[in-house]
Amino acid sequence: MTALSERTGRRAARPEPDEVMLTEPHAGAGHAGTVLRVLGALALLVVGAVHLEQYFAVHFKVVPVIGPLFALNFAGACLIATGLLLPLGRLHILAALAGVGLAASSFVFLIISEHQPLFGFQDYGYRTAIVIGLVAEAAAVLLLGAYLSVRARRD
Repeated sequence: MTALSERTGRRAARPEPDEVMLTEPHAGAGHAGTVLRVLGALALLVVGAVHLEQYFAVHFKVVPVIGPLFALNFAGACLIATGLLLPLGRLHILAALAGVGLAASSFVFLIISEHQPLFGFQDYGYRTAIVIGLVAEAAAVLLLGAYLSVRARRD
């Protein structure tokens, strides 16, 4: 309390800085969560874009199993990212979990295909598109994982 309120018994009109109480302890967590969610959605869109580009430009569309999986990856990344960007409240948690799953599985399958055949196909070398894909997948996992962590502490 300030000296004025101690002497007069009434509260000062303007509290001293050490008297200010935050009404919501995690007020900044909502903003941080939103930023993490949006950045995670953007990372997923990059993941999808890389798969679409590889599907057409590198002709993965003619590779059995892998081609359709690239197209599905693009569609899934776009759908999940849209869910993360729309105002869906608690459904963001499910979308974030789906995004982590999509990005992590893409990352793991790419690493596997670099070392041994995957569905009858083996990739080679880390060309630019692969590096961009790996970075975007890792970023999506980290950003959406951090978002889920912020949401868990807030809820």
